[in-house]
Amino acid sequence: MALVHGGQLQQVAKQYNIPTQDWLDLSTGIAPISYPIPPIPNSAWQQLPQHNVDLVNAAKHYYQCSELVVTNGSQAIIKALPTLYQQQNPNSKHVYLPERGYKEHAQAWKVAGYKLHFYQDSLPELTQLPVNCVVVIINPNNPTGQFFKLELISQYHCALKKLNGLLVVDEAFIDVMPTEQSYCTLANDNYVLVLRSFGKFFGLAGIRIGFLVANEHWCNTFKELLGPWQVNNPAQIIAEQALVDTNWQKTQKAKLNELTTAQVEMFRQVFTDYILLDIKGCDLFLTLSFKQPTTAKQLYHLLCQQAVYCRLADEQDTLRFGIVTTDSIKRLEKALQLACAQITYLKPYNLIAL
Repeated sequence: MALVHGGQLQQVAKQYNIPTQDWLDLSTGIAPISYPIPPIPNSAWQQLPQHNVDLVNAAKHYYQCSELVVTNGSQAIIKALPTLYQQQNPNSKHVYLPERGYKEHAQAWKVAGYKLHFYQDSLPELTQLPVNCVVVIINPNNPTGQFFKLELISQYHCALKKLNGLLVVDEAFIDVMPTEQSYCTLANDNYVLVLRSFGKFFGLAGIRIGFLVANEHWCNTFKELLGPWQVNNPAQIIAEQALVDTNWQKTQKAKLNELTTAQVEMFRQVFTDYILLDIKGCDLFLTLSFKQPTTAKQLYHLLCQQAVYCRLADEQDTLRFGIVTTDSIKRLEKALQLACAQITYLKPYNLIAL
């Protein structure tokens, strides 16, 4: 079963009969500012992808790890891992995942025949974890913004080591968080894997490159499984330069934080206290929850009618917005104001009457 994701602009544009070029697409958590594409030599297009030592070294330095695998995005690892892990640990039957989070994780483990257990704001109790189990942590979580400190994750790593289990940490959005909170430096045994995404923070999701940070055993296992030519040469060249460009990275973090702060302020000005419940997220996306469960779905359709595309949660009760640039924030604000003027919601006195 195909899952619904953000970024389906062509499909949504067709649904609302508005040309794609007229849309403000805020449906993903991809940075609105992209790393500038360097010149690509002709040989990069003409030759099969080679093992790029310079890229690997740049990635090891950026992620502060000793071993990693360059992949065609982290999705390749997410899809292959459950079946591969069950082959290595046939007694593994249970996986613990966030109830709200990137749904491809749950889908992959379900297809592999695992029994799924979901946790909400808090990680599952350590004392309740069975032997040979798997725990998946998305840090920070997309879309809830939930962020677990390194010290807490380390406790689960130690526990799973004793239980002969596996810890999977998806750090797709962690580039905007403090560097020392990444678990990459501790991914050095058979009981932990860390997934890193390149395209989100660097604003280049279209080049499809990611990294698996793990020990030598896991890296060799996935290299053998995935085979050669995983990532095209142009993508490798771009990623190598971006990963060593510390000045650009510093500027990007500051700019994303500035844009996020402005967007949060705008949301709070547009929405009244009896509509908006909370704003969560990080400097790559913001998720809005509302005091009435029907508000999100109504707002989503009203915004789409104005060619503003955000992500309606699968549960239909929250909206996730990508970070908007300074040039586009006024358009988003006006669209939200118009949508709020049309939305059907209970007045405060009605809420009291109920």
